[in-house]
Amino acid sequence: MLNLNPQTLISRLITLVIAFTLHEFAHAKTADVLGDNTPAMAGRLTLNPLAHLDPMGTLMLILAGFGWAKPVPVNPYAVRRKSSAGMMLVSLAGPLTNLVLAILAAVPLRLGLLSYNSPGNGFLPSPGQFLLEFIFINVALFLFNLIPLAPLDGEKVMEFFIPAQWHGTFDRIRQYGPYLLLLVVFVGPRLGFDLFGIILREPMMRITRWLIGV
Repeated sequence: MLNLNPQTLISRLITLVIAFTLHEFAHAKTADVLGDNTPAMAGRLTLNPLAHLDPMGTLMLILAGFGWAKPVPVNPYAVRRKSSAGMMLVSLAGPLTNLVLAILAAVPLRLGLLSYNSPGNGFLPSPGQFLLEFIFINVALFLFNLIPLAPLDGEKVMEFFIPAQWHGTFDRIRQYGPYLLLLVVFVGPRLGFDLFGIILREPMMRITRWLIGV
């Protein structure tokens, strides 16, 4: 059963607005710094959440604790003129932003200024409860987006680091990325092979515990 009590729902909604908006803005800003005006022309060089949120990705974050936003359009030729690592840097900017958000949110819990065990007030989560959910989701977005399957950011990051002679094979696999991702996330657990849990859930829990010091 999904733990969608009002406190969790409110925490996830607020987190989604902050985490997705800054994630996508980081992509857009990095591309802009690297000389690509495509994100700006598409209206994505903004902190307005409405420019970035995807309806299905938003729903998945609320229900499952992870999701996605609208991808930022980027001209790979423009960013690569500035740096051969351009697309990798643009792709990495989003997940790293989520990691930074998680680290910043963990500071009050790590220092004992707030407690994640403190009860909420009716429908509202306590500050500690909200920060714990905020940290967990941002860590989840950091790890999830680094999976090296299209259309996730990790695919472009891996492409930069693999040997050039592998790029042809990598390009052929790319078209199947979304289907492989669906198999890993939704089908695998129903067949008793929870690869998603192995590569994401346990690391998410470990990183979150380490950040808050428990």
